[in-house]
Amino acid sequence: MSLLVVGLSHRSAPVSVLERASLSADAKVKLLHDTLAAEPATEAAVLATCNRIELYADVDKFHAGVAELSTLLAQHSGVALEELTPYLYVHYEDRAVHHLFSVACGLDSMVVGEGQILGQIKDALALGQELHTAGRLINDLFQQALRVGKRAHSETGIDRAGQSLVTFGLEQLAVHLPVDVWAKDKRALVIGAGSMSSLAAATLARVGVAEVVVANRTAERAERLVEILVASGTGVVARSVPMASVVDELTRVDVVVSCTGATGLVLTGEDVAAAVEGPAGLVPSAPLPDSRGSAPDPVPHSPAALDSVDADVVARLAAAAAAGVRLADGGVARTIVPGTGERDGCPVEVPAGDGRAALTGVDANSLELHGTWADQGEAAAQRQPRRGARSQVDVAPVRLAVLDLAMPRDIDAAVHRIPGVRLVDIESLAEASADAPMAADVDAVRGIVAEEVAAFGAAQRAAHITPTVVALRAMAAEVVAMEVARLDGRLPDLDERQRAEVTQTVRRVVDKLLHAPTVRVKQLASEPGGAGYAEALRELFDLDPQTVASVSRADAADKNDDSGRAS
Repeated sequence: MSLLVVGLSHRSAPVSVLERASLSADAKVKLLHDTLAAEPATEAAVLATCNRIELYADVDKFHAGVAELSTLLAQHSGVALEELTPYLYVHYEDRAVHHLFSVACGLDSMVVGEGQILGQIKDALALGQELHTAGRLINDLFQQALRVGKRAHSETGIDRAGQSLVTFGLEQLAVHLPVDVWAKDKRALVIGAGSMSSLAAATLARVGVAEVVVANRTAERAERLVEILVASGTGVVARSVPMASVVDELTRVDVVVSCTGATGLVLTGEDVAAAVEGPAGLVPSAPLPDSRGSAPDPVPHSPAALDSVDADVVARLAAAAAAGVRLADGGVARTIVPGTGERDGCPVEVPAGDGRAALTGVDANSLELHGTWADQGEAAAQRQPRRGARSQVDVAPVRLAVLDLAMPRDIDAAVHRIPGVRLVDIESLAEASADAPMAADVDAVRGIVAEEVAAFGAAQRAAHITPTVVALRAMAAEVVAMEVARLDGRLPDLDERQRAEVTQTVRRVVDKLLHAPTVRVKQLASEPGGAGYAEALRELFDLDPQTVASVSRADAADKNDDSGRAS
């Protein structure tokens, strides 16, 4: 077994990198084809979820395989290799098996114990089977991973350690209330009709929302999901709307859950602000909170308030916005408060003032430098327990609760600064789950994983020698047949009963002579370092390599036929 996995996940990379490195459906197909076309790989599968991208392959050269798989991941994810490399992890042979089994059990999930990953592993295997990139090793590995994951959930209480991202996300939206109490009689908008969005819609119906509105680019899929919800017996009212109506629906719902495959934003900050504050074009009456969780003093929003801002700064901001990049100085207006400056760690002395008025006289370079400091401060604040944000939620009513489960994100991250809006996304879920208590059953699951990894490794090593053993027995059967034919020539007067008895006796002798060596060699081959026994057996009995190879090919074909589709 020469199994290699190269990947990145929420444990190794920041959300911003995962977001940029996400793979579309087409990119997965191309990645698998290119992996098989690469010299070191003979079979492959890709596991891509909202918080991980992993490429599994059977390779004949470790170092060449790592280099090739890393390059292919960078090429198809759109992130430069030198930028991606610091976040990649590599597992080989038994460690690669251990990693996938841990993933299947939910031990490596953002929410420990969640079971949704099993469906994603099943999808990854199905894609490999459909494209014929999954050979015997990948089929065996992923099928066994599914069985291990199911065993962990059935034999332990790992389900109590966590739940799906949807349920965990709803708990974060509900804050201090039980989800069913928080959700009762609310109206929800679900954007997307894929597996995650369908799970979200079903979960919302189960916890008691009064209405679920489904928006999807393909109307048929949205309508099908609505039919399922109506037939679920939960009593929820469900209807579908076109994607063009999403912004209008924002004014009518209390909860939004979005998970699409879009590469750009589905909802902008302006869309959400307009829906929350009233008719389009109205400016929010409340100021945006700063990085400390409090709001600065009201700021005039008239054009006159910006007259004194450097025209070059405005032009550069406009150019950055048009290019769709994050504005480093976006933090200035929300974080500058009277008196902030060097004593608070900012490298720029900012004139006293409120909001945009404080920008007067600040040159563009200083503005960008201060903006970078402000964003760093905000990022640091987000990494800390959000006491300010939580207290704000507890005090101020939430007009719209938003759960963004997409990667890359569907909803502008700036939405969380809009008064009356609570946003939970992949990044905030990662932060919250880091502090989640670990269930005692996790140790039991780790024991199952270790046991299953050892069994899988032994089975693979034993399977490696099986073709040699089969070829040896075939050679022995051929010798028996030749000797019986030779005996017929010498003793033509033997009747059928006598001939059968002689033939059976010779076969029993050969079988008894081969039994102990073949059983023992399988046991030895299943142990670490036992790969050399197959070669020794071939040398000792002068077995034809072509015969062994033909047995291996036939066995692989049978395995693929028997495995069928991912189950």
